Amino acid sequence: MCGFLFQYKINTARHVLIDSAKHAMHHLKHRGPDDQGIWCEPPCVIGHHRLSIIDIEKSKQPFCDPSGRYVLAYNGEVYNYKELRQSLEPRWQFKTLGDTEVILAGLIIHGDAFISLMEGMWAFILWDKHDETAILSRDRMGKKPLFYQCHPHSFACASSLNALSTLFLSPMSEDINSTADYLRYGYYLPGTTAYQNVFEVLPGNMLIWHPQTDCQQKPYWSLPIGGFTGSKKEACQLLRETLVQSIKRRLIADVEVGAFLSGGIDSSLIVALLSKKFGINLKTFTLGFDEASFDETPYAQIIADMYTSDHFTERCHHVRMEPLIALILQHAGQPFSDSSLLPTALLSELASRTVKVVLSGDGGDELFSGYQRYQARVLLQWYTRLPKLLRKNINHLVRSIPEPVAHHSHSLLKKANLFLDIADHHQKKSPYIAPLLYSSDDFYRLAPELSDKGHPAPVLPIETEGTSFLEMMAMDALVYLPQDILAKVDRASMAYSLETRIPFLDSKVVELAFSLPSSWHRQGFKGKRMLWKTFSDLLPKQIWNRRKQGFSVPLHQWFKNNAGDDIIHLLDHIKTPLNPLYVKHLLQEHRMGQRDHGHRLWNIYVYLQWVRHDHI
Repeated sequence: MCGFLFQYKINTARHVLIDSAKHAMHHLKHRGPDDQGIWCEPPCVIGHHRLSIIDIEKSKQPFCDPSGRYVLAYNGEVYNYKELRQSLEPRWQFKTLGDTEVILAGLIIHGDAFISLMEGMWAFILWDKHDETAILSRDRMGKKPLFYQCHPHSFACASSLNALSTLFLSPMSEDINSTADYLRYGYYLPGTTAYQNVFEVLPGNMLIWHPQTDCQQKPYWSLPIGGFTGSKKEACQLLRETLVQSIKRRLIADVEVGAFLSGGIDSSLIVALLSKKFGINLKTFTLGFDEASFDETPYAQIIADMYTSDHFTERCHHVRMEPLIALILQHAGQPFSDSSLLPTALLSELASRTVKVVLSGDGGDELFSGYQRYQARVLLQWYTRLPKLLRKNINHLVRSIPEPVAHHSHSLLKKANLFLDIADHHQKKSPYIAPLLYSSDDFYRLAPELSDKGHPAPVLPIETEGTSFLEMMAMDALVYLPQDILAKVDRASMAYSLETRIPFLDSKVVELAFSLPSSWHRQGFKGKRMLWKTFSDLLPKQIWNRRKQGFSVPLHQWFKNNAGDDIIHLLDHIKTPLNPLYVKHLLQEHRMGQRDHGHRLWNIYVYLQWVRHDHI
């Protein structure tokens, strides 16, 4: 992986541009500590930090074409670059062996149409000095970040918000619509950030900028839904072939490749296929916890023993809050309330001691119906047929029972509360965007002036039946996956200069998964039926039948102790749109053991820390 920045600023001396770039690049060094480079021809400067994975000695960036007209800065891996290179060789004399020059050559020869031919993860900017035009792009699923600011006659973009903020096109101030989104979901919606007039290039999109025109963003890919015409048996055979090919692509590297291994279905399948299909006994990495409801090491060890991986485990005995806040402020650059960022970072740090690249099982839940909220959508059709009075009594009974602090996979009561949250949302006929932290009534109590605020959500490519969990899967792939899961993995792994590759998010795997009938994904109360039907021979029953466990931190305990006091102090000293009385009500319920509000309180706490840190 890498990190880069670009700035176009008229009437600015060369040394000023270079000094500005050097200052901003301090925030990118962790993304690429192996090499760095700066290219500058006023009014432009491009800076790049490189994590060398392919063609280690060459492919240095920023990368210029032989004529000097075009300059490329790029972060990612294009896994099919060798095939693309072969198609370009009749028209291009290559000087390097990596994928960077392939992207440059392809864009020069074919224009932006070349982006659709690329398979992998990327964010890049191509600068055309002659036409003064910049082309930016992100991969289809949004694995790699790319933020930008656009003003008349000036433009800046960077791989991190903290780097972008130092380029000072204009002061960065809070976007109140984004704040509403963050408080609802725990992250920002695609394309937006915490700041006004600071955006992120959308996944599957390209952006074109010229000093005399506004930014023009357009998609080169959208999520296809439905359309598979074969049998289930044919689908299983195609899925097996497609995932194996995806893994093969992600083994391309001039350094050793390892794998995260949680002992869940998805990461276990990746390790199993690496052993069965490629004969690789790779290094695998697992993080353990003392609390049984969060600890997955016994399951990971089963797979490690079964496939004789060189297995590394580190047990996390005490999780502290301060490093997590530091990770959010330094690497996310804006509020981000998925607390599993910290254990993911600790796991990345463990892996980075031994390898520079790991494979991860992320994406399997969204593509193959692994979350329990999809089952809740199926159950809704039965629940909504119950008499209204009976449903009211059920709601009252469940809400009145004190909630345990265990992960919801170990608590029937927590599952019931989560189901009722989904039922309440559904009964208000609100479209599903992503998992909500608050009902609409509770959100009004939390932040009355934000209740009608927020950015528009992505629109599905086609309409699906309103109660279908396929709609939820598709929206999760477009919103929850890039804005939470992939952002978490990128920021956590890049904090330790570790490249993470995700086989389930190969475009061919994604498109196949969403082409299948929704009924093939679930059977009874079980999801991931297509994975089971396709790969049941690779994993033992205890892996297929195990409950999904959390990868989290003891939020419930933090807010019974000092963090709860910190929230009260911050509320009393910082001006925000939050209602202090309602936040204190949540805290009181939490401390009395009536409800586990740990995730909601963490969501609020992170926002308050960010406001204090940014002095907004």
